[in-house]
Amino acid sequence: MERKNFNKLVRDKIPELLDKNGGETEIEILDNEKYIECLLEKLKEECEEVISADSRENLTEELADLLEVINAIAKTNDIDFDKIEKIRLDKKEKRGGFDSKIFLKSSNVINKI
Repeated sequence: MERKNFNKLVRDKIPELLDKNGGETEIEILDNEKYIECLLEKLKEECEEVISADSRENLTEELADLLEVINAIAKTNDIDFDKIEKIRLDKKEKRGGFDSKIFLKSSNVINKI
């Protein structure tokens, strides 16, 4: 059997699942600094997977994965996910969401909104 190197952060149960299927996994438990670095890499990976999703079902699954990574980043930084949601809703109330599909082409206003 060919050995495959992953060298990336994976979900907690992945090594166990690989071992059950006959794999011999090699893992490392990360320190906090490396963990945060790997979470940010995972965030990029998941964003790319959202962008390249080829069906509604796949998009839904990739968005769930993205939320899991965001939740882990928040937890690692002692940020309550409910607080993130509250801030999101406050910003939506003040500045709107993206429901109107507005594409801003230009403006002569240069002060921060």
